[in-house]
Amino acid sequence: MDTNLRRRVRAGDHDAFGELFDAYARSVYNHAFRLTGEWTVAEDVVSLTFLDAWRLRERLDEVGGSLRPWLLGIATNVTRNTRRAARRHAAAVARIPREEAAGDFADEVAGRIDDATQLALVRTALGRLRRTEREVLALCVWSGLDYRAAAEALGVPVGTVRSRLSRARTKLAEHMEPPQARGQMRGDRTTAVGALREGNS
Repeated sequence: MDTNLRRRVRAGDHDAFGELFDAYARSVYNHAFRLTGEWTVAEDVVSLTFLDAWRLRERLDEVGGSLRPWLLGIATNVTRNTRRAARRHAAAVARIPREEAAGDFADEVAGRIDDATQLALVRTALGRLRRTEREVLALCVWSGLDYRAAAEALGVPVGTVRSRLSRARTKLAEHMEPPQARGQMRGDRTTAVGALREGNS
């Protein structure tokens, strides 16, 4: 079925693109949210990903398996570009003189989360990863792609995916312990890293 869908997508079949969207929009959204941490940005990434998929459809191989790695690869690139644009916009806005700073309600939102301490720990640990390591973690751990599919999505060798994921897991294991646990006997840190794992979607 995927091979037939590939051929139809490559040929510019609008119905095929509808099927493609229905089948994978949720996966693209979840992947984008994991990379950005923002729902509205993730929604924008979904739209831009499928626009790019339409634009790039003729580059798609007619023969192959699931189209999910192809779409997640496009989504990863779109996310990079979106974040670059957001940084440029933020820098431009910061240069505009203001009489008073806008209120920050991030603490209010975070306060609604049951385990704010664990959330902060996860965010800090993820923040210490390089962008390339976060991307591989999102594809392999959260989106459930195997090494080969992740390599296809990112356009890198399988060995690169393995090494980036290994570095990401090591860094997360080092930084996922609560501050009070540091300096004490370390337990099984893989449990903390495993807590990040979500269902494949």
